[in-house]
This record gives sequence, structure tokens and C-alpha cells, in this order.
Amino acid sequence: MKVSVAMATYNGENYIKQQIDSILSQLGSEDELIISDDHSSDRTASIIEGYMKEDPRVKLFMNDEKGVTSNFENAIKRTQNDIIFLSDQDDVWKPEKVQTVLSYYEKNPQVLMIMSDITVVDNELNPTIESFYAYRGSRAGVIKNIVKNSYIGCAMSFRKELKQQILPIPRNVPMHDMWIGLVADMKKAALLIPEKLIYYRRHNSTVTTVENNSTLKEKVIWRFQISTLLIKSYLKNR
Repeated sequence: MKVSVAMATYNGENYIKQQIDSILSQLGSEDELIISDDHSSDRTASIIEGYMKEDPRVKLFMNDEKGVTSNFENAIKRTQNDIIFLSDQDDVWKPEKVQTVLSYYEKNPQVLMIMSDITVVDNELNPTIESFYAYRGSRAGVIKNIVKNSYIGCAMSFRKELKQQILPIPRNVPMHDMWIGLVADMKKAALLIPEKLIYYRRHNSTVTTVENNSTLKEKVIWRFQISTLLIKSYLKNR
């Protein structure tokens, strides 16, 4: 199985080299790292271009819109290979991540999406939360993840067959990762594996958060919206 990594970047010059290095060391010659940049104003794009000069597997595209969801959608839609991994710009992948996940796909041909556990760390990669699963009570299930989302994109991967069902990502869902997880859940094709395969770095410039800081009104609205969207998606793709 050939691998595509879909990474979204925005002003990530401080940590992006460490993340790219941790990814490329695990990819084969026919794999690819697709990066969508959300109009960074720092050296992020030039750092990526430096990699592109040395490694044809690295490809950079600019996001036509603005925002996290559209940035990931732009990367995902440009992927070509069998298994698509999502990646943040400031984490570090453990050396066994890609092969561990691929082995689960080989053993579970019915599974469309796999998410691993992660270790939350600070700037210097010191653990602050040993297990995201334990922290969020992560498990698969449509109702469970509408009531309390436990999907996190940086730990996700999915088969290319899921692309046509998740794209375009609705702009009125809270986050892209919740949408991807729930679409896979609707098909009973989501698998959460116990291995901690990422150091998930949290720092002052982090775009996404571990916590959900939405108001009660916002939570009620998006739960209704995403439930409606999931029903429409299921009827369209069944």
C-alpha cells in the first residue's frame, strides 16, 4: 500500500523541520508528502521549498481559502495514494507510526479509518498528558462522538475510498477531523488502535486545542448541523 501524508501548515517555521524529518524517514520512494499552506507570513513556505529541491516526494500547494478545515481539505484532495495520513505541522511522529498503522489496514480490510492514541507534550516534547484516549474517553461510535467528540486529526488515517464521501468537508462542522471520524463511523468502518504513535505538541502558537471551549449554544447548534449532514451523506453514499 502506497502512502500519502496530507499536512496543513500556517506559520510553522519553529517546528516544521522536525515534523517533516520524522515523516519522510518512514516513507517509501513511491509515497508522498502533500502540504497545503494557509498563506504563512513566516519562513514556513521557504523551508518546505528547501525540502522540495532535495526530495520529489514533497509537494507544496497554497490554500485557496483560509482556515484549518479548508487547508486540510486542500491537502487531502491532492493526495494520490492508497492510505492517507493527516499531519499537523508541529508534532513528531514516532518511528513505527506508518508501519504500525499499515499493518492494521492489512489485517482489517473492512476498516476505512484508523486513529491511534497520542501523547500530548510541551514545546520540548515533555509529556503533559500520557494518553489522549484516557483524557478524552476516546472510542468509536456515532452517538458517542456527536455527544462528546474524541476524534483528533493528527492521529488519523483513512483509505482513499473514503475521500469521495468526506469531500467537500462541510464548512459548518466544528472541525475536519470530527467529520471524517463520524463519516467512517456511519459505515461502521472506524478503528481506534491503542498504540501511542505521535508526540502531539502544544505551544502558544498552536491552532487546534485538546479542550473543547465551545459555548452550550454552539454545541447544540453544531450537533444538530452535523447530525443532519451525516444523514444526508449516508443516504447519498450508501
